[in-house]
Amino acid sequence: MNLLQKFLQVFTKSKNSTHAADPSQTAPLTEEQMGAIIAVPKFNPAQLLVGTAQSTGLQRDHNEDSLFAFSSVLAEGKNALPFGVFIVADGMGGHQYGEIASGIATRIMSSHILSSLYLPYLSPGGSQNIESLQELMEKGMREAQLEVRRHAPGGGTTMTALIVMGEQVAYAHVGDSRAYFIYPDGRMNAITQDHSLVRRLVELGQITEEEATNHPNKNVLYRALGQTDPIIPDMGTCQIPHPGKILICSDGLWGVLPESIILDTVLKAENPSIACHELVEAANIAGGPDNISVILIQYL
Repeated sequence: MNLLQKFLQVFTKSKNSTHAADPSQTAPLTEEQMGAIIAVPKFNPAQLLVGTAQSTGLQRDHNEDSLFAFSSVLAEGKNALPFGVFIVADGMGGHQYGEIASGIATRIMSSHILSSLYLPYLSPGGSQNIESLQELMEKGMREAQLEVRRHAPGGGTTMTALIVMGEQVAYAHVGDSRAYFIYPDGRMNAITQDHSLVRRLVELGQITEEEATNHPNKNVLYRALGQTDPIIPDMGTCQIPHPGKILICSDGLWGVLPESIILDTVLKAENPSIACHELVEAANIAGGPDNISVILIQYL
């Protein structure tokens, strides 16, 4: 029972206290009565509820992760379009170059999407000439790759980037940060695949999932921004889960907490912001061996 439900029951009892001779007046509210009082909210216009959290962790002296979260809604007449851009990047290559690589990649990708997609959409008639989401994201990845190699030679970064337009989700991904769809019925499905040596060994059946967890090369990537040209991101489009949520995170979260803990935390939290901070706290309690970045998106 949540705080509002407790308040309603106390309020109802207090209101009817003068009729204490009738026990029906002070009985706890039934589920049906509670449902009639607490109406399910209807969101008009549709919108995105977003939470973020980040931590250096407990065993690193600097943060090589970057994240970006942008959401808006355009409602005109009978039409409403929730829009969002969400990115998590996990840098590598030492104190300087890892941090530079993830920051540059995040800035380049977010600015490319906003300038090529969001701003034209806001201009009258401009949306007619916008290219496909996948073409747009592929160009953003190529620009990010170029700038990372230019400004952080020897460094690199993962990048998992999502665009949400209405009920459509488009993603572009390299490395081992992850994006998940989380459903109220307890399903947690990864929509990205790790570009890591260990994940490849699991796919080939050479090691088990349990062996992958403690494998000495679990952080070795075979695809990341800043590495060998040309960069080939995984890309795709799908429908946003509703009811449900989208979780984007670096391996400082998913590599430390079991999926059962992540799922339970997301489903029980009051809102995405609280969920993100509870996840970061849990990862730090579990040792915090790496930087942690989390974005959680809910479609209302």
